[in-house]
Amino acid sequence: MEIRLLGPVEVQVGDARLEIGSAKPRLVLAVLAASPGTLVPVEVLMDRVWGQELPGRPAATLYPYLSKLRKVLEPAGIEIVRRSGGYLCDVAAADVDVARFRDRVRAAKESDQSGAIELLDEALALWRGRPLADLSGDWVDSFRATLSQERLAGWLGLARHREQAGSLDLIAEELLALTEDYPLSEPLAGYVLSALTLAGRRAEALDHYAGLRERLADELGVEPGHELSELHTNLLRSPPARLAEPRRDTTAAVPRQLPAVARPFVGRVEHLKRLDELADTVGVGAEGAAVVAAITGPGGIGKTTLAVHWAHQVAGRFPDGQLYLNLRGFDPLGTPMPPSEAVRGVLDALGQPPQDIPPGLEARAALFRSLVAGRRVLVLLDNARDAEQVRPMLPGAGGCLVLVTSRNALTGLVAERGAEPICLDLLAAADARALLQARLTEERLAAEPTAVDNLLRPCGGLPLALAVVAGRAARYPTQPLAELADQLATIQCRLDALDTDDPRTTIRAVFDSSYDALEPEDQRTFRLLGLHPGPDISLTAAASLTGNTDVHIALRRLEAAHLVTAQNGRYGMHDLVRVYAAGLAESDPDRPAAARRMLDHYLWGSYTSEQSLTPHRTPPPLVPPPVQPGVWPDEPADIEAAVAWFAAERPILLRLVQFAATTGLDAAVVQLSDTFGTSLWQRKLFDDWITVEDLALSAAERLGDRSAASMARQGFGRACIGLGRYAEASCHLEASLEIARDSGDPVSEAHCHQLMAALHEHQLDYAAARRHAQEACELHTRVGNAAGRGGSLNQVGWFSALLGEYDEAVSACQAAIAIATEVGSRRGQGAAWDSLGYAYHQTGDHRDAVDAYRHAVAAWREAGDQHFVADTLAHLGDALESAGDHAAARRTWRQALDTLAGFAGPAAVQARSALAERMGASR
Repeated sequence: MEIRLLGPVEVQVGDARLEIGSAKPRLVLAVLAASPGTLVPVEVLMDRVWGQELPGRPAATLYPYLSKLRKVLEPAGIEIVRRSGGYLCDVAAADVDVARFRDRVRAAKESDQSGAIELLDEALALWRGRPLADLSGDWVDSFRATLSQERLAGWLGLARHREQAGSLDLIAEELLALTEDYPLSEPLAGYVLSALTLAGRRAEALDHYAGLRERLADELGVEPGHELSELHTNLLRSPPARLAEPRRDTTAAVPRQLPAVARPFVGRVEHLKRLDELADTVGVGAEGAAVVAAITGPGGIGKTTLAVHWAHQVAGRFPDGQLYLNLRGFDPLGTPMPPSEAVRGVLDALGQPPQDIPPGLEARAALFRSLVAGRRVLVLLDNARDAEQVRPMLPGAGGCLVLVTSRNALTGLVAERGAEPICLDLLAAADARALLQARLTEERLAAEPTAVDNLLRPCGGLPLALAVVAGRAARYPTQPLAELADQLATIQCRLDALDTDDPRTTIRAVFDSSYDALEPEDQRTFRLLGLHPGPDISLTAAASLTGNTDVHIALRRLEAAHLVTAQNGRYGMHDLVRVYAAGLAESDPDRPAAARRMLDHYLWGSYTSEQSLTPHRTPPPLVPPPVQPGVWPDEPADIEAAVAWFAAERPILLRLVQFAATTGLDAAVVQLSDTFGTSLWQRKLFDDWITVEDLALSAAERLGDRSAASMARQGFGRACIGLGRYAEASCHLEASLEIARDSGDPVSEAHCHQLMAALHEHQLDYAAARRHAQEACELHTRVGNAAGRGGSLNQVGWFSALLGEYDEAVSACQAAIAIATEVGSRRGQGAAWDSLGYAYHQTGDHRDAVDAYRHAVAAWREAGDQHFVADTLAHLGDALESAGDHAAARRTWRQALDTLAGFAGPAAVQARSALAERMGASR
């Protein structure tokens, strides 16, 4: 089955041709089939069918045509589907010749030479004549003209490849025949001359050149261009004649094309100021330089709104006209406007008679530059696809100002034409609230302040999302704002809640048009980024996620398209863009493999970082499965790098544990929790730690892995101690101790005793704490675990000091320091020196206490544990204060406060409060 539009409109099923009916049903089918599988809004459909000649009841008139099409087409498997706001032709793109033609032309750009020739041959063979040959109307004319340019581009591409392959002469006749449809195309004429010459038909080539030269002179008043002239003889190589001075209609009205200003307009104060400053430079400086501003940003960020708002403010500075053109670069309802068509539009607006407008792009662009030379004209080129689409409409002389809006970065315009880059970001919180307030009454907002916050949060400062929410709330003035907020609360439903039934303002359609403009590899990268839990991703993680070491190229292009943001070597997305990407990722065939690569990346990064932080940990961390091909995990080189890695990746690791738990990857949950806990403990993020260990315990129980369950309970108990949930901690630690004894694991049993000691310490039962520490020490000694023995000896010394038994404390701590030094454990040294400092401090030996604490601070710093650095600095300050050195004590406490500045959570708040009290008491 095939729907044919490249000729008379036909539906071919096998050898049979379906009888569609009169012109109007054919036109309806053509409009729908031109974008197969894409929703065409009812208003757009009616506009394309009737244009300015709408019948009295267009919807009622349209329905019989749709009904007739359904009856004819459904037996052939073609469905005309009614969806919210419009209709779509539910067929595969491969079943429509236009889509197939475009697909092959697009594929040819990515193919090698022989493949490109084959694809272009197939694409051009689909043409059966004039597109939509049996139809008429404004949309038909426009669509036909677009296809005609695409056909010419296809032939030129085929000619280029054949010329490079040495087979251009094989299509000499086809190219010669093509000149009847494109009589003034100089690139086509150049290939015709080359093809005829290669075919030994030099006289025909010279005759063709002479005929073309005559037509160019008669119709455009120009000579052939330089490249074409060089294909001719040396005798005819002369500089091309200047384009004849265009005729200007001095009676034509000055164009005032700016669209209406969007209300309300809020914020963008700095951007408006920059544009004002730019306007002041028009006509100043080097002659021949038009002023260009490139307003860029993601879809829905408010580029057009800003440009139109400001253009109206300065319109009076440009008395010779204000031109506006929507270039449809990212239009969800159509294809980008060809540059030639765009220049034709501005020439029409400037009053150039139709018969004086040349057909070629270069000739039209030259005519435009001539028409605006010496004039003060404002040109607003909205929704540009790229710099190439804009260049022909840039004035060649000063006095004009060009505003270009685009989702692409337009770096070419910035580099080549000195365009001023104005990149829009999300609205500030105050401006976002002001936009909502401008549409809704103060009483309504004041009545539901929580709902207002819940409306603003998911919009994330994106103006289009805020406008949709405000519009919906204004449309239903009696609906509680909380109901609308509830619709936005569910991530999966958020894009649906922002649907307006208008493709140009529906968030999903706006994102669709940006996505459709990407290259295939960039689309794949974007989809797979939707798998990542966010909020941002490193370059190496993106490489593992996509299995592509060159992913930086795609990320750079996604950044240029404003679909990702880059900061400090990491890439992020707006929350709504992430939801959209996640939806695309659902159907990506590489999803399972990409998810596994992503998990492996973080499993190994977490494992290697944990090894750097705790090289003498007992029991050692679980080793992840071998790294599979396509994964390039981070490998922090030292403790400082490991601390930085965990700090950067912590939000991701938290979400990743939840992702693994909800997707049945229980082993990954256990492994991540095992290597992630140390970092959470160091940062005193006990709530996060409990969340992780709760998931790990459930995963271990599902796996039937008692050892993993015991390990999870130890982490759970340790975090509960940090939060003061002692009964819960005791429950978990007792259960873990029982598993360790039953399984005959003395190392795990010793670790449980050390944790039980910490629990009893917090409960102020120092004697019980020391008994557990002594049991741990005996177990570590029995199995020859030196690092473990050193750690438990330090506990014995610490609890002895708390019990007032200072000689035993000093002896145990000194033994712990010796063991930690021997095994190279800086963490062990830091803990033991801190305990020794406390023992000295309590006996009044302030000099030795200060010395011990300074050793401890140095060790903790080398271990990368800043929270213990802060704790020990506080102790050092106490010792200095007791020694009478009040100034040094205050400096030390200030250092401790500064060290805690980057920490959050109750423990950090409590530590800062205690330090503040010390400093206050020392005044």
